[in-house]
Amino acid sequence: MAVFAGMTIDLNCDMGELEDTAHEAALMQYVTSANIACGGHAGDEATMERTALLAQARGVRIGAHPSYPDRARFGREEMAMTPAEIENTVREQIERLERVADKLGVRLTHVKPHGALYNVAARNEEVARAIGAAVAAWNPAVPIFGLAGSPCLDLWRSMGLNAAAEAFADRRYEPDGSLRSRRFPDALITDPGEAASQALRFARQGVAQTICVHGDTPHAVEILRACHEALAQW
Repeated sequence: MAVFAGMTIDLNCDMGELEDTAHEAALMQYVTSANIACGGHAGDEATMERTALLAQARGVRIGAHPSYPDRARFGREEMAMTPAEIENTVREQIERLERVADKLGVRLTHVKPHGALYNVAARNEEVARAIGAAVAAWNPAVPIFGLAGSPCLDLWRSMGLNAAAEAFADRRYEPDGSLRSRRFPDALITDPGEAASQALRFARQGVAQTICVHGDTPHAVEILRACHEALAQW
């Protein structure tokens, strides 16, 4: 967590998804948490280790970023899976990253579902419960990130989990608080100034404990730098 204006605000980024070590090293300069892809939509043991080492060098917390097991579509399309199948794949992905972390002597500090799994969980109790069951069976004390204002947060809390509300600096929202679909050309915010203004607005409103910028968003490094500076000056 980073302390800005007397408040504790986490800046997180989805990582371990790109074959670009220099880019991810640059991202690490401005984040306090890294969500590492653990084989579902992207990543393998080598990328997990590489990303964890980058985070370790910067003192950045690392968390698991499980998804639908769909590398072909980068985990960004909903899949027809039973709750048991979702629970099993989420737990397997978390444990895959945990084995890498154990080898490096670091610990996982959070879980954040990825892509379609994240968005479906925000509106579908059955899917959210399956994800929560996986986290509860693995380590119920570790925070799980979910979309700010969505029912999944209360559900996870009712399961005894530590749910953290998340907002996005680099995504546009619909009036109901959901994220605008990536099918629309304006779904992403790629201007650093606009993204930083949105991050600052969320911080001032107190709606989230953690704010995300996606590592594969165009100008992600510049966006994270602008967000970090805006929050630090608040």
